[in-house]
Amino acid sequence: MSEEPAHHHGHRARLRERFMRGGLDNFADHEAVELLLTLCIPRRDVKPLAKKLLAHFGSLKGILDAPMDELQQLDGMGQVTPVALRIIKETMVLYLRQQAEQLPMLDSVDALIDLFRARLGELKHEVFEVAYLNHSYQLMKNGVERLEEGLANRATVYPQKVARAALQRHAVYVVIAHNHPTGELEPSQQDLRLTTAIKAACDAVGINLLDHIIATSDGATSFLDRELL
Repeated sequence: MSEEPAHHHGHRARLRERFMRGGLDNFADHEAVELLLTLCIPRRDVKPLAKKLLAHFGSLKGILDAPMDELQQLDGMGQVTPVALRIIKETMVLYLRQQAEQLPMLDSVDALIDLFRARLGELKHEVFEVAYLNHSYQLMKNGVERLEEGLANRATVYPQKVARAALQRHAVYVVIAHNHPTGELEPSQQDLRLTTAIKAACDAVGINLLDHIIATSDGATSFLDRELL
């Protein structure tokens, strides 16, 4: 592989220096993507590829959420760069989970909302997950579990399964979450009925349901914030 031309090397160095001085606040979108690509592609001018990715996927979030096979089909991406981008995305999700594990949930509801948005918001089919918390309202280690996975607009959830899983984890509190692939943030009647049924199943065994979060690509709804619990 040929060495990177000197002017590209200097450009990369300047991008890194700007980032170290002030983070990404003053970066144009294509510059932020370009900086990310320099970690994945060591010897090439990546500005044209950054602009191409933004044109195709619309945003950095869109790029990181894109399926790997779709990324691999773009000219200039190759096979390794999509894998590197997926590693970066999954590392971010792991960071958010570990951050949530370190903070009492009642002081950091937003931490769990951010975590579930990162985990579920871009999925094209509906899934249902549970976060298990201890007596201090802290997320337990490896305390997020996917219990159900469904079709484009439905995941079948059994309330007793949620309660049983919480007991097996020795959890005291649970937060349930699912995504709406349609992007609809408003809870459906089915969502409301399911929440009531899960709360009853948890109450019966001494588990407290703290929140139900609906995640989409553009936002999230907290039943706790909406006073629906």
